[in-house]
Formats: sequence, C-alpha cells, structure tokens
Amino acid sequence: MSAQRSRMSKSTSRRKFLAGAAITGAAAVAMPQVSRAQTVTWKYQSTWPTKDIFHEFAVDYAKKVNEMSGGRLKLDVLAAGAVVPAFQLQDAVHSGVLDAGHGVTVYWYGKNKAASLFGTPPSMGWDAHSMLAWFYYGGGEALYNELINDILKLNLVGLLYYPMMNQPLGWFKKELKSADEFKGMKYRTVGLSADLFKEMGASVTILPGGEIVPALDRGLIDAAEFNNPSSDLLLGFPDVSKYFMVRSHHQQQESFELSFNKARYNALPAELRAILRYAAFAATADQFAQAHDRYSKDLEEIRKRGVNVIKTPDSVLEAQLKAWDKVIEANQDPFFQKVLNSQKAWAKRVSPYFHTNNLTTAQLEVAYKHFFG
Repeated sequence: MSAQRSRMSKSTSRRKFLAGAAITGAAAVAMPQVSRAQTVTWKYQSTWPTKDIFHEFAVDYAKKVNEMSGGRLKLDVLAAGAVVPAFQLQDAVHSGVLDAGHGVTVYWYGKNKAASLFGTPPSMGWDAHSMLAWFYYGGGEALYNELINDILKLNLVGLLYYPMMNQPLGWFKKELKSADEFKGMKYRTVGLSADLFKEMGASVTILPGGEIVPALDRGLIDAAEFNNPSSDLLLGFPDVSKYFMVRSHHQQQESFELSFNKARYNALPAELRAILRYAAFAATADQFAQAHDRYSKDLEEIRKRGVNVIKTPDSVLEAQLKAWDKVIEANQDPFFQKVLNSQKAWAKRVSPYFHTNNLTTAQLEVAYKHFFG
C-alpha cells in the first residue's frame, strides 16, 4: 500500500505541476496580446505642404513607425497648416495641441540662435552626414537636449535624421556673377543663413516653404533658396524663375527634426519609444537613397523646362565664408559658442578622412569625366 500511495502522490504532484505550467504559459502568451491590442493614435503634423517631397518623407517616417509597432502606435499625418502654421509647430507639440511634428530646427531659431547650429551650422569642410554623426556620436544630442530641456525648458523630446545634400544658392531673375549683387536684394532664407546673407547686404525675408513661390511671383522677394530640385520643382519654382544657382556655403549640413510631446512620449512603453528612434535611423537610409533617384531625375526635368542651371561662382562662395566669420563673431552667447566649439572639434578631426584633402577618397570628378566625358 505504501508503494501504491507513493506512486499516486507522485502522479498527483505531476498533474498539479503541468496544470500550473499550463496556466503560467497561457498568461505569458496572453499578456502581450492584450498589450498589442491597446493602440495609441498621435496627431503628427509636418512643416511641409502636401506637394513637397519633404511631406512625402514625413509620411514615410509615419508608415515605418505604424508598421514596426504593429498598429499599437499610429501617427496620423497632417500637412503644414492643418492644425498650426509651419513656424508654430514646436509650440503646438510643446503644448500638446499636437503630439508630434516633422520639421527642421532652423524654423525655431528665433527662440535661441543656437538652435540653428543643429540645422545650419557654419560651413567648415563637413557635410550633413558628418553633422548627423556628430549629433549621435560627437556629443551633439546631449547639447541639443541641454538646449531643449535646460535652456528653453520645453516639453519636448527630439531626434535628427536624414542628412540633406548641399543646398543650392537658389532661384534668381538673372545669373548671379558677383557677391555684390546681394546688396539690397530681397532674398528668402531661414536660420543662421538669414544672418549670413544680411552680412552680404541682402534684405532677408524668412518664409516657410509653401509661401516662397507666391512671394516670388508677386515680386515680394527677388530671389530665394529652399532645399533641393524635387522640392523646388513640386513647389513651382521653374514657373517663376529661370536661373537656378547651385553650390553654396549657406546650408551644407541640415537634417530633419522629429519632435514629440515629452509627457506623451514618456507615457509610451519602452519598445514603442525605441521604435520612434530606430524608425528614424531606418528612414535616414531609405530616404537618402530615394533622394538620389528623385533629385537627379527632377534636376533633368528642371532643365527641360528652360531653366538655366548654373554653378555659383567661387568669388560668391569665398564671400560667404567671410560672412560666416562675422556671424560667428556676432554670436558670443556661451551656449552658442559651446555648441560651435564642439562642432569645430568634430569637423577638424573627421573632415580630412571623409571630405577634404583627398586623404582617403580618389577624385570623383576625374573618375566621372573618364567614363562619361
């Protein structure tokens, strides 16, 4: 009997163990399903009109987040002006009128000029890839957070992504041959670039993208820059100007800024916060590749529309560098100089390897001419 009771006891214990394990396993499977069923929808506005390729990029970022999160976090995309004008985006995200936004730091440099260093820093032999690398690996993100959290005390979390190509000098009524021609010119730009062209004698007007072509058409401004051939074509620049000057030192390194309401960002589970960050990294690679395709095609289309595409003279480029010296000298705010010194140290170290002196890169122009003439 003793042996039989022992076998019965062991059998009962085994059944209890398996039953308990089954309950625990079911809970482990069920709980994430419950979590996945809980969805959050955010109002996410861009600073770009719907017909701009940059709004397409804002939509693409949202698509990546929505798909990576399995629908648990949905970014409901709105174009500039749907809730607030482009230049009021940051205030709207800060206050919670919007949950998230897609723009550039230069659109709010009026709050603190150091903001523009994260979007239009001086041309120091580096490009947007190098600036984005500085942001994530050279101390830039910590400085950005210091500006947002400690100096401006904004209810925001932000990220930079997508290194933009060297931006053109812009659209003019005639070919620009001398830096002196900027004197008295009514010219549109943004950020520290506004200070740069003021130093060159221009009368600067700061406008968001969707308002530039109408201003050119009505004669409110004489010339303007925006960003790239695709945006310029979609916004209608070839309809109001036939001289497109390319090459410039005013904005050689710029990236998109993603802004999130901090309280709502912090309320998300850790994995959704991670998706917001890593979707930006994925969009950086994807959108940069797409830009290669679109920008080159659209530059050809711009030429087909009778636009003269002209390289900016070296004398104008040299005048821009001298103007940068004056802009830097005029901004002695300690935090501005702190950010600038960090950028200088980074550019001085990385540029010889990646950009200047042909230290590691064979001359691309020579190779191009060899194969294509």
